[in-house]
Amino acid sequence: MDFIDYLWLGTPIWMWLTFGGLVLVLLALDLGLLNRGNKEIGVKRSLALSAFYITIGLLFGGWVYLQLGQQAAVEYVTGFVVEKSLAMDNVFVIAMVFSALAIPRAYQHRALFWGILGVIVLRAIMIGLGTVLVAQFGWVLYIFAAFLIFTGIQMWRTADEEFDVEGSKMLRFIRRTFPVTDGLRGQAFWVKENGRTLITPLFVALIMVEFVDIIFAVDSVPAIFAITTNPFIVYTSNIFAILGLRALYFALAAVIDRFAYLKYALAVLLVFIGSKIFIADLMGTGKFPPVASLGITFAILAAGVIVSLYKTRGQGAIVKEG
Repeated sequence: MDFIDYLWLGTPIWMWLTFGGLVLVLLALDLGLLNRGNKEIGVKRSLALSAFYITIGLLFGGWVYLQLGQQAAVEYVTGFVVEKSLAMDNVFVIAMVFSALAIPRAYQHRALFWGILGVIVLRAIMIGLGTVLVAQFGWVLYIFAAFLIFTGIQMWRTADEEFDVEGSKMLRFIRRTFPVTDGLRGQAFWVKENGRTLITPLFVALIMVEFVDIIFAVDSVPAIFAITTNPFIVYTSNIFAILGLRALYFALAAVIDRFAYLKYALAVLLVFIGSKIFIADLMGTGKFPPVASLGITFAILAAGVIVSLYKTRGQGAIVKEG
């Protein structure tokens, strides 16, 4: 069985094509209709767009139910919820990147759009490699599970620490390696000045967004494989969670401090997802019940959100846009 066979395993090609067509339509709608020009995206519009993308993602889960059955649909929804939750942590770091590089809100959507396109490609590569590894070496799932438990513990221990953008080795590498303009040049990623091609801080932000996603993908990709090994469910739940990231960003960036305790919930969630494989083996069930997994996932995240909102009631936003 070759690489392509692994990817199509258990899912008709027409379903992959349908998914791909839907993603292209959403991207075209996003770029061509929803965000023309340099208009700043407000919180209300961000919430409306987020609701739209979440609705589309859940409706796709209903379509998965009709085509592949209840278990596949429950696994898809669980993966979608987990990936969307981990993406929220991603949002917080991206907000710090834009703030550190003084990128105005009016220009942030451009970097996010192209960043998400890059994320779709990167996730496809990582998930494709993961699918082949899991198909050929089943014990890799135990490594993923152990890694998730370790990552969850580390996330809990460092929950109060913030990502140091200025101290990032990646940012220092970019500034050392590429000539960067002394300020923004509108929405341009690069310009030619005095015979030299220079990249702008907006392009630096784009590179950092991709770098941040690679870091977070190291957690999220093993997490989804611990939920299901079906390549179609793994990739579609990932992508639908990511597609709404740009819209979600503009709402969450304004109220980051209100979710101060969410990272603790995500840490517990990663430990739970990693533990499921070992628990199922101990119980002799072969696989942790998908419905129970979905219920526990919702409970953990709901607890994190409720505690965060209660503990930070009355506080204002910490992110100030330039």
